Amino acid sequence: MLRQSLINSSRALSATVRIASQTPLARTQFRIAAPLASVRTAQPTLSRWYSDEAKKEPAKDAAEEQAAAEGAGAEEAAKKELETKNKEVLEWKDKYLRSVADFRNLQDRTSREMKQARDFAIQKFAKDLVDSVDNLDRALAMVPEEKLNAEEKTGHLQDLVSLYDGLKMTESILMQTLKKHGLERFDPEGEKFDPNEHEATFMTPMQDKENNTVFHVQQKGFKLNGRVLRAAKVGVVKN
Repeated sequence: MLRQSLINSSRALSATVRIASQTPLARTQFRIAAPLASVRTAQPTLSRWYSDEAKKEPAKDAAEEQAAAEGAGAEEAAKKELETKNKEVLEWKDKYLRSVADFRNLQDRTSREMKQARDFAIQKFAKDLVDSVDNLDRALAMVPEEKLNAEEKTGHLQDLVSLYDGLKMTESILMQTLKKHGLERFDPEGEKFDPNEHEATFMTPMQDKENNTVFHVQQKGFKLNGRVLRAAKVGVVKN
């Protein structure tokens, strides 16, 4: 009996709910509730949009890092190119300085060679001329001093003195002319023996003279612009 009453009550309640859902007010409430459900279902979409922005930020950082790496590479390449250009500049500067130095050395060498050619152009002529100068010197040496210093100079003695004076003047003028062209005569008597300028023809001991001293000049020497043209033939003391 109790069970039958409970069954009847549940059936009555179900019929009431069915009738109430068919009324206009119930339909309106259902329509209002539907957008709320759509809003609730849209929330996950918004959360997915924020997650997409979060994913874009690492991509942006990666692009900036790539751009920075490219900039660093370009800067490194520019530095290397600048270093290469600097090396080239130094190499060309060194070549230029070497060329200038070589050109100046060539100028100096050419100038010296021209000066030597000019100074020693008469070398062959001077060698042939010194023999004539020697003969003139021998002719003057053959005149005795006592005849030149005699108080009375008559006849042939006066002619000899006049000839001697003429030869002496000629020799003096000739030596001055040769000196203008760089040719000089030297007499090493009393000097130390120098193998570069003297030729020892004989040696002899002499107690009153210092060892290795020139005491006799057999033939005078000549120099052309400071260079020995002919060595003097001398006798040397050998104690």
